[in-house]
Amino acid sequence: MNTLPTRCPLCGGEVTVTRIYCRDCDTTIEGRFAGGPFSQLNLEQLSFVETFIRCEGKITRMEVELDLSYPTIRNRLLEVIRALGYEPGGEEPVRMSDEERQKILEDLDQGRISAEDAMRLLQESEK
Repeated sequence: MNTLPTRCPLCGGEVTVTRIYCRDCDTTIEGRFAGGPFSQLNLEQLSFVETFIRCEGKITRMEVELDLSYPTIRNRLLEVIRALGYEPGGEEPVRMSDEERQKILEDLDQGRISAEDAMRLLQESEK
């Protein structure tokens, strides 16, 4: 089945859904229906959002699953945020506490995480 277009293929205007059909009971409903905020996303962006949800929003898990770097994933997330009509970075970033920073350094010292992981975690807290 095809995905619902959000733009007219002829003129590029916004498409309005006016008919919904059920194949099971042969019912047709007509009117004007909103597609919701995710209807603004293309297939690649929707796939990214699905992966983001499956990974519980953890970019480190997404790095493994998508085999992409942190900056690439972060850029794609920013693209999705903008496509949904929001401007990223409007809120004050949450800073890492001294205890969290110390825990990362202890994990590094004990060999529970690599130096790369420690650097990435510390850098993420500064963004």
